[in-house]
Amino acid sequence: MKYWSEFFIPTLKESPADAEIASHKLLVRAGLVRKLSGGLYTYMPAGLRVMRTISEICREELDRAGAIEMWMPHVHPAENWKKGPRWAAAREIMFRADHAGDRQKPSEDPEFVLGPTHEEVVTPLAGAEINSYRDLPKNFYQIATKFRNEIRPRYGLMRAREFVMMDAYSFDVDDDASVVAYHKMKAAYEAFFKRVGVLAIAVEADTGVMGGSYSHEFMVPAEVGDDDVIYCEESGYAANREKATSGLVPADIADAALEAEVEKFATPGVTTIAALAKEPYIVAADQQFKTLVYVGDEKPFLVILRGNDDLEEAKLSALGFSVVRPATPEEIEPILGAKPGSLGAVKGTIKSPDQLAGIFADHAIKLIGNGTTGANEDGYHLRHVNIGRDLAITGWGDFRTVKAGEPCPQCGQPLKSRRGIEVGHIFKLGTKYAECFEATYMDDQKQTHPLVMGCYGIGISRTLQAVIEQSHDQNGIVWPWAIAPYQVLITVLDPDMAEAKEVANAVGVAAELVGADVLVDDRDGRPGVKFKDADLVGFPLRVTIGGRGLKEGIVEVKWRHEETVAKVPVAEAASHVANLVESAS
Repeated sequence: MKYWSEFFIPTLKESPADAEIASHKLLVRAGLVRKLSGGLYTYMPAGLRVMRTISEICREELDRAGAIEMWMPHVHPAENWKKGPRWAAAREIMFRADHAGDRQKPSEDPEFVLGPTHEEVVTPLAGAEINSYRDLPKNFYQIATKFRNEIRPRYGLMRAREFVMMDAYSFDVDDDASVVAYHKMKAAYEAFFKRVGVLAIAVEADTGVMGGSYSHEFMVPAEVGDDDVIYCEESGYAANREKATSGLVPADIADAALEAEVEKFATPGVTTIAALAKEPYIVAADQQFKTLVYVGDEKPFLVILRGNDDLEEAKLSALGFSVVRPATPEEIEPILGAKPGSLGAVKGTIKSPDQLAGIFADHAIKLIGNGTTGANEDGYHLRHVNIGRDLAITGWGDFRTVKAGEPCPQCGQPLKSRRGIEVGHIFKLGTKYAECFEATYMDDQKQTHPLVMGCYGIGISRTLQAVIEQSHDQNGIVWPWAIAPYQVLITVLDPDMAEAKEVANAVGVAAELVGADVLVDDRDGRPGVKFKDADLVGFPLRVTIGGRGLKEGIVEVKWRHEETVAKVPVAEAASHVANLVESAS
């Protein structure tokens, strides 16, 4: 049993000026964290209790799934990352940790970096220590601090520069065994999020910089989420926006019939899809070909979409480039012959086609058939452009952003969209990292094979805030029982009254004996202030003991998530609270 006067929960009446979302405001107002600098936070005593509880629940579920805990350095030799498959893509988000005596210039490569994840550390370790198929399978995890050089940290712990994460890495003999490990971890995640009291939906996700054949994100639905979840209630299909597909384009769609020959027409000053849709041209956006120029591994390439569609940049990872960026206007004109706004991919109109790494079209342009596009000549467009006859397409793919209302790819019912907070991510990596680090094992036939990997992450600090974002009201946090800083708050309105102290002690001991963490608010303050603090911090069960109630022979018991207050006889208070604790645990 802990006493508030001996503990430290510095609550605030007002929200911090830089807090944009409810959970960030409540983190600070409830005295759980304090900001040091952008994206850097001190965990105050109550916040640290929640972090430790979430970490321990995570640890228990991973241990149950057969994972083995270890601890790896936060400071990594940059050489490890350079040897791995994602140095070019990841280096910009990593903090440098150079020797002070090296005096390296900022433009030079660092000797050390602070780790955002640990594939480049654990893979060579496994390669050195695991030699035989008899040593497999293995799954190593840690719960540790990670670092990411966020350009614009925001939303408190949601997008921080320093954060706490569980990261795990499985090693198996082949693809089938790796799939088993993947689904075992997926089940462990589901158990973890259920225990901490947060709704987290597993959705198909892009593998991004991590790579691998497929992945799932665990998303907590929230109005201020950092990503969109596209889902179908009928089929159960769910994917994040970066990965989502739809049934918009029928698989058996026929090629459009040929119309008139391609015709060039003047469009002075028209450089946008919207402008071409207006008079005097009136070409609907969904009948225009949008031509975008990107650079992959320093090689320019084109992406063709419908004019009313948006590019989902993450989907460009399917093209196999390590680093992708939009081309600059200065790079575009020498290749295509025109400035942005008059670009196209019609055969014979591209000034230097040999410089392109490819021309890739989204499947949805098949819904156009014949359309309008830029002529690669400033102030001109081309009409009657037929896909098969006129466009110099070298590859097809799914590159567009799916919108709510489009048909589900599995059942055809309208897709829905809502915001979500990513709290976990699992990847089936395959042999990508093992091959880079020559991490191999020998089978029973003395044949050598690369280790087959999976990697798994849970944002521990992010989960803490996601719970608050999902579980709060106008008065403060509503903690799930399992992770509250204290489950039972005993509010003593007359702390100098001997009888009140005795009853508080009896109730507290009874609650602790059945497994609750108990905090006694013994501060000398007004009842209104104590009640507001209790609701703000969000203790699940509050027991109020005061002189007036004791004269009536009762104490008050209230659940944080309910409006009603139960008046319990003093003689029954300890057993009554103990029964409530047992039912909630």
